Amino acid sequence: MPDGVLPPTDTSAPELAADSADNRLLRNVRRNLVLWSGGTTLLILLALAIALYLAAASSLASAGITQLDTRMASIRGERPDPDDATRYGFIFGGGGSGTYAMILDPEGNPILGPRDQRPPPGMPYEPGVAAAATSGRDIRTTNVANTPVRILTQTVDVPPRGTFTVQIVQDRTTEQQTLGVIQLVLVVGGLLVLVVSFGFGTIYARRALVPIRESLASQRSALRRQREFAADASHELRTPLTVVRSSVEHLARHRDEPVAAVGSALEDIDDEVRHMTAIVEDLLLLARSDSGAVALEHIPVDLGDVAADGASAMGKPATDRGVRVEVDPQPAVVAGDPARLRQLVMILVDNAIRHSPIDGRVGVAVRAVGSGASLVVEDDGPGIRPEDLPHVFERFYRAPGAPGGGTGLGLAIAAWIVDRHGGRIAVANRAEGGARFVVDLPASGGVPG
Repeated sequence: MPDGVLPPTDTSAPELAADSADNRLLRNVRRNLVLWSGGTTLLILLALAIALYLAAASSLASAGITQLDTRMASIRGERPDPDDATRYGFIFGGGGSGTYAMILDPEGNPILGPRDQRPPPGMPYEPGVAAAATSGRDIRTTNVANTPVRILTQTVDVPPRGTFTVQIVQDRTTEQQTLGVIQLVLVVGGLLVLVVSFGFGTIYARRALVPIRESLASQRSALRRQREFAADASHELRTPLTVVRSSVEHLARHRDEPVAAVGSALEDIDDEVRHMTAIVEDLLLLARSDSGAVALEHIPVDLGDVAADGASAMGKPATDRGVRVEVDPQPAVVAGDPARLRQLVMILVDNAIRHSPIDGRVGVAVRAVGSGASLVVEDDGPGIRPEDLPHVFERFYRAPGAPGGGTGLGLAIAAWIVDRHGGRIAVANRAEGGARFVVDLPASGGVPG
């Protein structure tokens, strides 16, 4: 049976509240991480898209202006000739291919070619002519006859006839279509990248929060154990303190009487002080073990010798309860702390003695198993209820009807000793009745403390 009297402390309500608060915190952190990730990606995409679009627009505009300048240079030549109709109109091929040029006389009238070809609708473009008359050169984009164009207007001196004006028109339809395609690709591609970024951001945020979630769970568990530890410890100490106080009050009421006349008050005080001392010592050991302050030796130890020594130390308690302790040790060397391994044996044997009937038997056996050793302690008691098995090694846990006299911490300390030696401890009911504790220890021992 488990060494213990109290059922687990009910802390479900505080834990549910803590879980809810932690889940809200994690959701907020995850949302903020995703928003920051997506927002940063969006800003970078916007900056890159704007830079790419402006670079493409600038490059296309520069190429267009270069084409206009090339056509203007071919018109002016070494000496401008307003009457050379071959220099004007539409041309195909060369640096100015695809542009339309015309020349205006000093009065602003277009000089037509020999075929009297009419200029395109909206030409000449009067705002450009007016601007060139002031600055000598003007270049601008506009729409002529619902067609996007770029217009270069420049004045030309033709001595002695005066100042003429040359105007060259360039179709920007292809340029705008190219910029439109670039804009569409940037918008659609940016949205896709943004969606993918939010998706991966969500995945990575969840993964990144795993350590935080585990840390919060660990902290909640530690706080829960601390609350349970404090509550159980206060409960365990309350009973002996009550007995001590009652005995002291009894002695105070009979202070003038001889000690022999006050009954068992002194014996009760002595028993309860011993009980409290054992509880406090166990509490201190577990508290130091939780903080990692307990150092264990790791030296070669014959577990058979340790088991025989620890079991023999429990001879008097066994005799007092009318229980036989039978030890069957075989040589089995492990790396461990002799004092802690002896304490482990004594805890398991003491637990078995207290749960054995009068004339019962407690068996202790040690065997070499593979590269390690196995310690088995079994009793002839009533065994362990199935619902109590998962709680056997919990601190202060005791099953209903468990015998008194223990601190409720022995099996928890036993589990800690086994864990620090890198081993495993398990408990099960025997088919013939009673409980069996099995400890498996590796030959190499656990992590040195």
